[in-house]
Amino acid sequence: MYSLRTLLSTLLVLLAINTVAAQAPASLPRTIASGPFDAGHIQGIAVDAEHKYIYYSYTTMLIKTDFEGRIIGSVTGLLGHLGDLDFNAEDGRVYGSLEYKNDAIGQGILRMAKRSSEITNAFYIAIFDVDRITREGMDAERDGIMTTVYLPTVLDDYLAMVDTQSGRKPHRLGCSGIDGVAFGPKMGRTDGRQMLTVAYGVYSDRDREDNDYQVLLQYDVRKWHRYERPLSQGNMHREGPARPAAQYFIPTGNTTYGVQNLEYDEERGLWLMAVYAGTKPSLPNYTLFAADASARPVKQRLQGIPYINKGKVVPLAELGLRDAKTGIRGWRFGVGSTGMVALGDGYYYLSHNYKVDAGQGSNLRLYRFTPEQEQPFTEIK
Repeated sequence: MYSLRTLLSTLLVLLAINTVAAQAPASLPRTIASGPFDAGHIQGIAVDAEHKYIYYSYTTMLIKTDFEGRIIGSVTGLLGHLGDLDFNAEDGRVYGSLEYKNDAIGQGILRMAKRSSEITNAFYIAIFDVDRITREGMDAERDGIMTTVYLPTVLDDYLAMVDTQSGRKPHRLGCSGIDGVAFGPKMGRTDGRQMLTVAYGVYSDRDREDNDYQVLLQYDVRKWHRYERPLSQGNMHREGPARPAAQYFIPTGNTTYGVQNLEYDEERGLWLMAVYAGTKPSLPNYTLFAADASARPVKQRLQGIPYINKGKVVPLAELGLRDAKTGIRGWRFGVGSTGMVALGDGYYYLSHNYKVDAGQGSNLRLYRFTPEQEQPFTEIK
């Protein structure tokens, strides 16, 4: 029964991907306009292939549109940072990273919302019942369309003080929270049960050596209903899995705030990570990386991290530019960090964000993934 259920779940995911891919490139819109909105900048996108909906995260607001860009509904009232999104074809819901922090970003969000209250540090996965998002301005707390699951592992790393090679530092692994999220198989496989993969935000601090990996947590969400609670920003709950199913390290070198957008490419068997460039001059500071999903993680010592004995390291794929000094591979590509979603058959929508007097928005553009080339994506005109 378990094998049959797993097979059916996998077939649902593949069907959802192929539903979009079958349209490309002839009937998929080359560009889909979104915004401007009086909110933060776009953080991520997700696609419901079967019903042809697109979901956008605008920091404190979720937008639901059709493939023509017409707004179906929106969710407002968030006082935290809603980041990257992914659609779970197995339960028909959208999952996103949600941070609450009393730092400069968190205080900026409160000012934008014209709120003076303090927010408790907490990190959640937000889960949206998107079938119920049917009008604009729905409230994240009051309209019964959203639940959250708490991630204590992230808070522990965010609050920790650690002894690094450069002295005592805050934030284990440079953890600034979470951002990139995507569903895909267990690391080391290209098939099987879909795991929710959550990427750490990582501070770019040049004066430490323990922040040069991307940190990915994987969770099996099939029994997460036991943890889900409605959002209450005045009384933040602490219901969630005690630990992830696994933690992985990807040797990308330094980035600024870690993986902004995470996406699993089914056809290529790759985990794509779009980031803001790092700041360490000794490293290549690429903005897009690909990890080989089929490569078995190797438990080994982590460079620059003396306080962890060994960690499971996933190698980068043999694609893209190769830095001669470090061996790090990746690309320098200008888009993807504010939205990247695989459509199947090698096609992607990538976000081109913009800012005008009226607010912030994005134009999604259709691309073909071309990882063997110096530029990893080619726009479809």
